[in-house]
Amino acid sequence: MNWSGLENLLSGVNKYSTAFGRIWLSMVFVFRVLVFVVAAQRVWGDENKDFVCNTRQPGCTNVCYDHIFPISHIRLWALQLIFVTCPSLMVMAHVKLREGKDKKYVELHQGSHLYANPGKKRGGLWWTYLLSLIFKAGFDSAFLYILFRLYDGYDLPRLSKCQLSPCPNTVDCFISRPTEKKIFMLFMVISSAVCILMCILEMIYLIGKRIMKILKIRRENERLVFAEQHELTTITPSRSQCRSRRDPTLTDSELELSKRKDAKTTVL
Repeated sequence: MNWSGLENLLSGVNKYSTAFGRIWLSMVFVFRVLVFVVAAQRVWGDENKDFVCNTRQPGCTNVCYDHIFPISHIRLWALQLIFVTCPSLMVMAHVKLREGKDKKYVELHQGSHLYANPGKKRGGLWWTYLLSLIFKAGFDSAFLYILFRLYDGYDLPRLSKCQLSPCPNTVDCFISRPTEKKIFMLFMVISSAVCILMCILEMIYLIGKRIMKILKIRRENERLVFAEQHELTTITPSRSQCRSRRDPTLTDSELELSKRKDAKTTVL
């Protein structure tokens, strides 16, 4: 498999990711893909060739090997890496879709842009990014559960008992370098768990940032409404001010009579 092509393809996601997303991508390629390509394939390359059972019954060794290794670790990890990295392509596809729409909008409206920044995580792109994180964490968790169920809690015993047909009786089977393989398996499990943690932290960061933004906008709107109401109250004159304001059309005698009427009204 050409992992360098996948790395080049996903490296473009870095500029659309948060700090947690960049850490996740570094974890995937340094601690998972690199270890998988450089070391894990060599460690697990002899699992079938050096699998030995203490019997000469034809077919017994193959049946016992299939029972102990129902899925090869190498193929399972390769599938896991493909499934885990594919959701990031959703984000890139959405950004490319936005860039295409923005380009058409610029051509039709003479330089006016539809998106100020197509890679900004707003609107639908925010939901796409959040959905990609859910998929990545979900795929990693599913593969860890499958590995746990297939290999009895991430364990590789030195000696395995097998009594399947066509074996004549219970035979002893031995795995080559079980300790080394178990260490690599635990390393891949721990790195997957750290990647899941990074996805969860990034989801919390995105949702928390979105909530804080909504609360900030709400407080700003409340402040503007309060300021407008206060300004209207200040501009509107009180009833006493309206009464005390002199009408320029009244004579002095009429003004004096009006003041006496106001005074009587106040006393009553």
